[in-house]
Amino acid sequence: MKALVDRGGGSLDALELSDMPVPEPEDNEIRIKVVQAGLNHRDLFIPHRNKGNKEPVIPGSDGAGIVDACGGDVEAFQPGDEVIINPGLGWEENTPAPPDSFHLLGYPGHGTFAEYVTVPAAHVELKPPHLSWEEAGVLSLAALTAFRALFTKGRLQSSDTVFIPGAGSGTAGFLIPFAKKTGAEVFTSSRSKEKRRRALALGADAAVDSSGNWQDELEGRQADLIIDAVGAATFQKSMDLLKKGGRMVIFGSSTGDTVDFHLRSFFYGQYELIGSTMGSHEEFHQMLAFVSKHNIRPGLDSTVPLEQIKEALQRLEDGLQFGKISITVSEEV
Repeated sequence: MKALVDRGGGSLDALELSDMPVPEPEDNEIRIKVVQAGLNHRDLFIPHRNKGNKEPVIPGSDGAGIVDACGGDVEAFQPGDEVIINPGLGWEENTPAPPDSFHLLGYPGHGTFAEYVTVPAAHVELKPPHLSWEEAGVLSLAALTAFRALFTKGRLQSSDTVFIPGAGSGTAGFLIPFAKKTGAEVFTSSRSKEKRRRALALGADAAVDSSGNWQDELEGRQADLIIDAVGAATFQKSMDLLKKGGRMVIFGSSTGDTVDFHLRSFFYGQYELIGSTMGSHEEFHQMLAFVSKHNIRPGLDSTVPLEQIKEALQRLEDGLQFGKISITVSEEV
């Protein structure tokens, strides 16, 4: 089978399309013919994490496709079923934090940038029928992360005002419609005028320039809940927008892992600072139900064939995308 392979070269340039053996499903696993896969920022980091490892690794976490074969003890699926993959493995029920066994598809094990992938049947669901293959292939990681951050950890209420820094990210493309379908007011930010325009078209009530004075642009309006994956670059400006007693959920740190903030102001303000990451399969099931009920579709930046995936990864690394990049791996049968 054709696959994108990392052999420890340490950079995106070292990734190569290669022929790999078709995997065999073990007990409680299914083999999926991948129709569409999706890019995530995580895929950019894998070559650095895998540097020096000569054993081939196939990256890719998101994917949707057709069940090709079932291992022993699999009763929920049969060949021909159209399915979507939950890439967060080993986290079945909703708990305050993932178990130690939790890991993501695509590293260190093989992922979805290949014609076939084997996945535990317990982490697969039928593809929502309202989603196209391109949409289903990019949904899981970002949508599940957004769902847990917004509802489980953020405890979103319809009366809340929510601020989401980084309008162009794949996760923001779910946070905005998820919050709006709940009835909340939504603010976001971006350096790009075009991304701000598209965020407003997605449903945001206001979109401010990341480099500007947010409080002035929002005319003093503040947020009950902030969902931040940007990190150091936006942390303090986000905190300054929080109402007294407000909640800030962090699930990423793309601009740096270390921040300074004023402790006395924090505890006098009675703020909550909450960590989040991915989600359980229980939440994945709830997220798909929410997406289906409200007919939510992921915003697509572009769709490219597997043969052009390195160019797509570079587009992601350069921050040029708005929404998700979908990778066509196989033709639907």
